[in-house]
Amino acid sequence: MDDLGYWLAFNRVMGIGPARLRALLQYFGNLRAAWEADEGAWRAAGLDQRTIRNLAEARRRLHPDREREQLERSGAKALTWEDPAYPLLLRRIPDPPPVLFIRGHLTEADRWALAIVGTRRPTAYGRQAAEWFAGELARSGIPIVSGLARGIDAIAHEAALKAGGRTLAVLPCGVDRVYPLEHAHLAARIMERGALISELPLGAPAEPGNFPARNRLISGLAVGVLVVEAGATSGALITASHAADQGREVFAVPGSIFSPASQGTNRLIRDGATPVTSPNELLEALNWSTAAQQVEAQLQLPADPTEARLLEVLSREPQHIDDIARAAGLSVAQVSSALTMMELKGMARHLGAMHYVRA
Repeated sequence: MDDLGYWLAFNRVMGIGPARLRALLQYFGNLRAAWEADEGAWRAAGLDQRTIRNLAEARRRLHPDREREQLERSGAKALTWEDPAYPLLLRRIPDPPPVLFIRGHLTEADRWALAIVGTRRPTAYGRQAAEWFAGELARSGIPIVSGLARGIDAIAHEAALKAGGRTLAVLPCGVDRVYPLEHAHLAARIMERGALISELPLGAPAEPGNFPARNRLISGLAVGVLVVEAGATSGALITASHAADQGREVFAVPGSIFSPASQGTNRLIRDGATPVTSPNELLEALNWSTAAQQVEAQLQLPADPTEARLLEVLSREPQHIDDIARAAGLSVAQVSSALTMMELKGMARHLGAMHYVRA
């Protein structure tokens, strides 16, 4: 992307989040024009005076070309909303991060990822459960997402790697840092078999306010969240709450009613989370036997004439859904419903702004 440096620069401006960045894109058409605009144009685009001051100050000290050069030197990659490789599941959450930083690699299999989270102080029971679930799911071909934190997170990453599977770690800091530092070796192994991921710019430290936002990405990258063990105030409950808001499945491992470490998980079950007592139960709840069967489903022929017709119309060039509907001779409602299923099968890809390509 020619304007990647501008995305990186805007990502460092305090007060410019997904909503304001979207407004700037709609008004100016691209971020280079938005970056080079004057304060009157920013005001016309809907920015308040405080954000305008922040943006003007950032423009004096930041240089988009240097931001891009720094990214290239770091060995990390950045995906924006406009990048076809931006994760499909994450794209669909409310206000997905405009820029996603990655060290390692993402694959098509990551659309079947499951998040495993829990307390930083697990009991022997919690440790055993996390190892069992993460290991068995990874052996079934399901990537494991977690937050690289002490306790259940680290156990889940380790078990997935030991099983020969993929794992993704979402960080509360820039991907050129590791938090906690004691997990530096684990992070290096994750990069070899998965990816470190963050929405924060390079160099950003782990600060308290970053953790709840990080948790929404953990759930956003997964089809569901499994809470293994969590106390009454565990951060894992925030991840479960984000998952519910994002329309993702929430699972919980039941625990002893006398264990403080299971108060949160038992409460999740009381409030509607699906209790699971084995990896097979979880797979059955998702209507999966193994992720490999899901991948095989992507290779099947179109399920109906609507899918077949859309495959004829779709190409490698982005097309708006209205244009697709006209070319296919179908209603927009029919096309929208069919494209959703075709995305899950890997037949089509949504690029944002209702534009689609053949995958």
